[in-house]
Amino acid sequence: MNKPTEEKDFVAAPAPNEDVVAQKPPRARVSDAVDNDEPETGRQRDYLDGFLAAKPGEPSATGAGGDLQQAVIDALKEIFDPEIPVNIYDLGLIYGVEVDDEADATVTMTLTTPHCPVAETMPGEVELRASSVPGIRDAEVILTFDPPWSPEKMSDEARLELGML
Repeated sequence: MNKPTEEKDFVAAPAPNEDVVAQKPPRARVSDAVDNDEPETGRQRDYLDGFLAAKPGEPSATGAGGDLQQAVIDALKEIFDPEIPVNIYDLGLIYGVEVDDEADATVTMTLTTPHCPVAETMPGEVELRASSVPGIRDAEVILTFDPPWSPEKMSDEARLELGML
C-alpha cells in the first residue's frame, strides 16, 4: 500500500501530532548595516553632542506658548459669564487660542448651550477683548458647538468656586 510520492505545489501545515522544530531567523546587527566600501566621512557616533550643546533660542512672542498667546488668555480670563460667577476661560468655554506670525489671534470658543442668553453678545465681547491686547493686530472668534460644552471642561479652580469639588 505504498503510494508513490507526488510533487506538491503547496506546503501543508504540519499535522497536530507532528513535532515541528522552528528556527528563529537571525537577528539584525548594526555591524551588518555598515558599508565598509564607502570612504570615511568623519561623522561621529554620538549624534546628540551638537544638539545637547546648543542653547535654546529666544522665545517667540507669537505661536503656541508665546507671550501674545498668554496675554490673550489673560485678557479672556477677565470676561465672566453673567449667570455663573466664573471667568469663561476657567469655565471651559475657550477651546483654543492661537496667535500666528502676523500677530492675528484666533479664539475658538463655545457657549454653555446654543440658546444661551449671551449668544449674540459673548463672541463679540471675546473678539473685542482679544483684539485690545497690545501687540495683537486682529482677532477672530470661531464659535463652535462640537464638542458640546459640559461641566467636565471646567478647571479645578472653577469647580472649587462653584462648590463642585
